[in-house]
Amino acid sequence: MSLRFRQLQAFHAIMETGTVTGAASVLGISQPGISNLLAQLEREARLPLFERNKGRLLPTPEAELLYREVDTVVRGLDHVAQAVSDLQNKHPGQLQVAAPHLLSFGFMPREIARFAKSRPNLSVSFQSQYSSKIQEWVTSGLFEIGIVEMPILHDTLNYQVFHFETMATFPEGSQLAAYDELTPELLENEPFIVMGPEHQTHRRTRDIFQTAERTWQTRIHTHLSENLLSFVKQGMGVAMIDPFTVTFDEEGGYQTRPFTPTVTLDLAIITAKGRPLSMIAQEFLTQLTPSIASYATHSDTGAAAS
Repeated sequence: MSLRFRQLQAFHAIMETGTVTGAASVLGISQPGISNLLAQLEREARLPLFERNKGRLLPTPEAELLYREVDTVVRGLDHVAQAVSDLQNKHPGQLQVAAPHLLSFGFMPREIARFAKSRPNLSVSFQSQYSSKIQEWVTSGLFEIGIVEMPILHDTLNYQVFHFETMATFPEGSQLAAYDELTPELLENEPFIVMGPEHQTHRRTRDIFQTAERTWQTRIHTHLSENLLSFVKQGMGVAMIDPFTVTFDEEGGYQTRPFTPTVTLDLAIITAKGRPLSMIAQEFLTQLTPSIASYATHSDTGAAAS
């Protein structure tokens, strides 16, 4: 089997955009060229990667598994190409940072813009992704700084953990606004909008209700904090939402109250062990750390367990 990078790049672009047209636009290749590269890859790999249904490409389970392996490789080469471009254009450095989705709609754009204000020639590589993937990226050197949700999965990372209090968030005009704080007893009959069952806030909220011997009614499961808040605004129920999502929302349509006992969200700033940070990364970390700490109840520093 002699897979070529261009085949993998075309496959990656299709998975990212969802269409041959989108992949062609991203890579600057004709649509027939993308289709030809995909056909070559399927032939070489001897695997069906997509099902064709009314002109749409639906990834097979094999494609999903391959995508997870290919993602780091393709992004790695893109990273190298960007580094070469920066050197050719005499850029003083590139800020390379990745963060989870909950920080990407307000907090991180603000921090990066503030940092870049006095550095007009700064080149920035910012990516929003799930925390497990960000840990892989920082470990492999694709990004110098990452912010992730706990737990830490690799013993190759240095990290500082920050603990954030989530707030019980409910639709504007709800009778819950009559209370200064909310408890499992007060929320027993309220439908909840929650993250997936493996998410730390899901587990912690569930455990609190179980300890209080109260029924926890989960109505909607989603995977983004922005989705939680959107469903709250639509009157679908109550959600435990982090301070970043609430702070950077400008629409309103909801209210918040402290929840007792506290449900915390734990985030960590990570860097790779044994790999010195660039000057740009060190400067950004100096700005980022106190900024994110201003939203936290407390923080601690750790070294990843083996």
